[in-house]
Amino acid sequence: MNRQSTTAPDAEGRTLAYTPAVAAATAGLYDRVRAVVPEAEWPVHAPYIDAIERLKRSRGAVVLAHNYQTPEIFHGVADLSGDSLALAQQAAETDADVIVMCGVHFMAETAKMLSPEKTVLIPDLEAGCSLAASITGADVRLLRDRYPGVPVVTYVNTSVEVKAESDICCTSSNAVEVVESLGVDRVIFLPDEFLGRYVADNTDVEVILWKGHCEVHERFTGQELRDYRQAYPGIQIFAHPECPPDVLSEADYVGSTAGLIRHVEATRPERVVLVTECSMSDNVAVAHPDVEFIRPCNLCPHMKQITLPKILTALERMQHEVTIDPSIAARGRRAVERMLEVGRGAGG
Repeated sequence: MNRQSTTAPDAEGRTLAYTPAVAAATAGLYDRVRAVVPEAEWPVHAPYIDAIERLKRSRGAVVLAHNYQTPEIFHGVADLSGDSLALAQQAAETDADVIVMCGVHFMAETAKMLSPEKTVLIPDLEAGCSLAASITGADVRLLRDRYPGVPVVTYVNTSVEVKAESDICCTSSNAVEVVESLGVDRVIFLPDEFLGRYVADNTDVEVILWKGHCEVHERFTGQELRDYRQAYPGIQIFAHPECPPDVLSEADYVGSTAGLIRHVEATRPERVVLVTECSMSDNVAVAHPDVEFIRPCNLCPHMKQITLPKILTALERMQHEVTIDPSIAARGRRAVERMLEVGRGAGG
């Protein structure tokens, strides 16, 4: 790799140089990610990674990266990585004063909800979510009026306002367990229709659905997966439960982002397709060079709002800070705590 000084303008109009010192400081990291980050891109990323690492220390900050972030963020500057709830829980246990959420807005809200005393920053306010945007707290109140006495189970991929109107939260990995823990004949399940259908197929509880969708997962089709099987004989297909039912029926394994990663680790398939957001395959591939990942590239436009230059600017300016009304945060936190109590009661 050419280690002469190279420059890269950022959104601020600044130029960060890829100097020999930056090259040396980031060489070990690049050796790790070279299979998923082209060599030509590294001189652009490395100066930001080096600057962010130094600024994190002076700010007492921790950077959280969701599984759908690009590899230069996920492997380059993240202190904690994983799915949204696990990130927020881990961040709450750190001594960091500042949390930078490299994810979407509801994830930053969850981090703030679980760490009210910490400063939580999101590098871009436009990093939203089609699923979270599909429902509001007012919608939940109307559903309660329509179905009096029916408990509301809400997926964690929602705003804190929606969580606050709910009886209990769930994740994609524990949704069935949470629904069955309530001991009722029917529940309102919000907001992901496809995850709700997956729950309904795996329990005797009647599930009242909302038509919210993830714009990444809803684009996959069963025919697309059949085409993969024809093109790549013996391929394993692991799918996220936010996908449509015809996709899940074609999958060899269905699980959350964390579940997909664990299943790759446990089974070490020769060739696999992860039916979820595109960048996750890149991030998982770093730890599994022996596995061939076939990559259907459905990108989340909201996750991709987060970039290294924006992370650096967020730390420099301490922007954009996420705040939540304390009364709403307390009610939302209680819905999450009820979910965690179910897990503890079931032995984890």
